[in-house]
Amino acid sequence: MPTPASILKRYWGYDAFRRGQAEIIDSILSGHDTLAILPTGGGKSICYQVPALLKPGLFLVISPLIALMRDQVENLRKRGITAFAIHTGMSRAEVINILTLAGESNCKLLYVSPERLGSSLFLEYLPALNIRGIAVDEAHCISQWGYDFRPAYLRIAEIRSLLPNVPILALTASATPAIQDDICSKLALSEAAISQWKRFRHSFDRPNLSYSVLLVPDKKHRLRQILEKLPGTGIVYGRSRKGVESMAEEIARWEPSVSFYHAGLTPEQRKAREADWMNGTTRVMVCTNAFGMGIDKPDVRFVVHIDAPDSMENYYQEAGRAGRDGKKAYAILLTEPGTLSELEEKNRLQFPSLQEIRQIYQSVANYLQMPVGAGAGEWFDFDLLDFRRKFKHHAYSMKQAFALLEENQWLSYNEEVFMPAQIQVLADRPEMEQYEADFPRETELLKTILRQYGGIRDQPTGISEFVLAKALRWDKEYVILLLKRLQGQGLIEYHPKKENPQLQLLQPRASAAEIVLDPTRYAFRKKEAENRLRAMLTYLQWKNCRSKWIGQYFGDPDGADCGICDQCLEKKRRLNPPDGASVQQIILKTIELQPMDWLQLKAQLDGIREQNLKEAVDFLIGEGRLRLDDTGQLRVSRS
Repeated sequence: MPTPASILKRYWGYDAFRRGQAEIIDSILSGHDTLAILPTGGGKSICYQVPALLKPGLFLVISPLIALMRDQVENLRKRGITAFAIHTGMSRAEVINILTLAGESNCKLLYVSPERLGSSLFLEYLPALNIRGIAVDEAHCISQWGYDFRPAYLRIAEIRSLLPNVPILALTASATPAIQDDICSKLALSEAAISQWKRFRHSFDRPNLSYSVLLVPDKKHRLRQILEKLPGTGIVYGRSRKGVESMAEEIARWEPSVSFYHAGLTPEQRKAREADWMNGTTRVMVCTNAFGMGIDKPDVRFVVHIDAPDSMENYYQEAGRAGRDGKKAYAILLTEPGTLSELEEKNRLQFPSLQEIRQIYQSVANYLQMPVGAGAGEWFDFDLLDFRRKFKHHAYSMKQAFALLEENQWLSYNEEVFMPAQIQVLADRPEMEQYEADFPRETELLKTILRQYGGIRDQPTGISEFVLAKALRWDKEYVILLLKRLQGQGLIEYHPKKENPQLQLLQPRASAAEIVLDPTRYAFRKKEAENRLRAMLTYLQWKNCRSKWIGQYFGDPDGADCGICDQCLEKKRRLNPPDGASVQQIILKTIELQPMDWLQLKAQLDGIREQNLKEAVDFLIGEGRLRLDDTGQLRVSRS
């Protein structure tokens, strides 16, 4: 009789579970609704994959990340485990094919994006799927208090009501107590059932991860010092695409092994840069928060934020990508004197007025050149950077406007979409015979398509240019060229695959004046965002153990001082201050590396009491070992 431990060993090769995994798996196998709060990289997927292999039927896994779904399906298949994925962008025929296979095969895990759950097609096939468990990844997205609330997640409740005896596992890396309660409430079958949930919360304590917040006059200079001092691979997070590219260019002047990553890159560029960073070819990845989700690299030695995130949830997840191997690692947040006021301004901007939301909606309609009453349900390529450049909306306002427009069912913007290529053959046999004499290669391709894809004359059908190229032993680029020629001749209707951000109109395009929002929801969302911002501002200014504060924020009140964050180290220094001679040596070594003025020196050596620092500088100047130049820079005197 297989056991969780034997399944883990057989398919993953591990001798033991990580802390907390075994208890979560036992809870699900016992039929309990379960909430698991596990840190980033804590092995959440094992908690539902192992039970899926021990139970008959299949597990339904709900995830918002298409790339992660595809990676997990591919990895499971490599281990000999049957798994499929259904996500935004698939054609009706493809979804039917997968749902049929999942119901009739030995499929153990079916990954579904939340947008697909409410479709009539999915609900039609649901009874035949023999679902024996449900896993909800990124479960905080269902909570109205969540920093990343997604309306599509509310459809999970409908699925639960149709599967009343199926246990559910809700997983997330970060959730405050209020969000934990809300997740259980949204997913419970009844009010009485809420209290029956089993909850497992991994400690938020990371004993090997040193948190620091550094107030610096020059982020580039301090970042260079950090990267030169710390060994190994790391991540540098920035807020904007432009800022990320600029910082990567700056770092490349003295660190050749650097690259940048953001959602504006092509899918091919993103995959190549991920691979280079994973295998160590790239040492430092400068990126927006588009990088890191689903990437498990255990030996990251540092994560540096050059811009403060707008929530502790985002910061904890991003910083937590350092030190997953249990060895010493650093999470460093660089701030400047204006950071606090900048965050407050960001909060104001990210909640635009109804008038501004209507203006943004009108700009979208103009960008798509969509007349009133048209476009309902259609997907459109949507280049966010190009849109901003043309219509001059602020990035923060635009992001929140899109979220509110989606919540009120006007439009949906999805940065992560995969739509396979589609073809419908329009040519009949006489047309093909007439075309064959002059275009034999194109005709050979057309015949191959007809052989491999049934029903392709009746409706648009998803195809793979790669599979066609392999069957014909041609280059994929050549196949794409011929498909475009066939399209130009009117013999097929060809839609190339899409991996670019997409925007969907959920209703026929309205006039701007028709756009209305739920005022209660708007006020609530604004208030919660302000609360999250205040928590981030508190963290930046916190004068006690940072690790302990993070644990308390997420509902873990029992943590002890970590002893390794900047505040704990400062406390140790205050209790055991260096003598005057030691401070002098530290100052000389610092100025030797980089001349700086008094304010820069004070920021650089912020762990030394200002009075001790001033006395040491005065002594060194008096002794002639330091000097002030004409620009006010402190320099080491040369004898």
